Amino acid sequence: MTLGQFRSLFDQYYTPIKNFIYYKCGDVDMAEDLTQDAFLKLWEKREEVKEETVKSYLYTIANNMFLNQVRHGKVVMNFVERQTDQKNAESPEYALEEKEFKEELERTIAGMPEKQRDVFLMNRIDELTYKEIAERLELSVKAVEKRMHGALNYLRERIHHKI
Repeated sequence: MTLGQFRSLFDQYYTPIKNFIYYKCGDVDMAEDLTQDAFLKLWEKREEVKEETVKSYLYTIANNMFLNQVRHGKVVMNFVERQTDQKNAESPEYALEEKEFKEELERTIAGMPEKQRDVFLMNRIDELTYKEIAERLELSVKAVEKRMHGALNYLRERIHHKI
């Protein structure tokens, strides 16, 4: 794919992809960010993507990026809800610690290698078994176990709270 072809595809599909994501999330900024990320991924994979499948590839990538964003938000919200339930009286110090931890957790999950993050979120948010994840990602169960192990180690090394 040449730069000219890419520009043509960008002009043709940017607005429809952005609208597709916007309808899902209701956030224009998020829709624009995810659309740009989808086109970036297309550019990175330009040698592998066939011309006749570009449209479906873009929609699939954009949708997966949106789902990853939603999963990430659910992980953070679930943790915060559990922590809040454990504390009856919320002090100003606790509120500040909670906010700082939430930000740290979001940054850490966002910085996790993509393959590990996908497996981690599919297991923790979607509550899929390793076997189900392996089937969806077309991997062996052993590969899923290895990615999950890596994700948990990644979190342990970077977050010093008990998860």
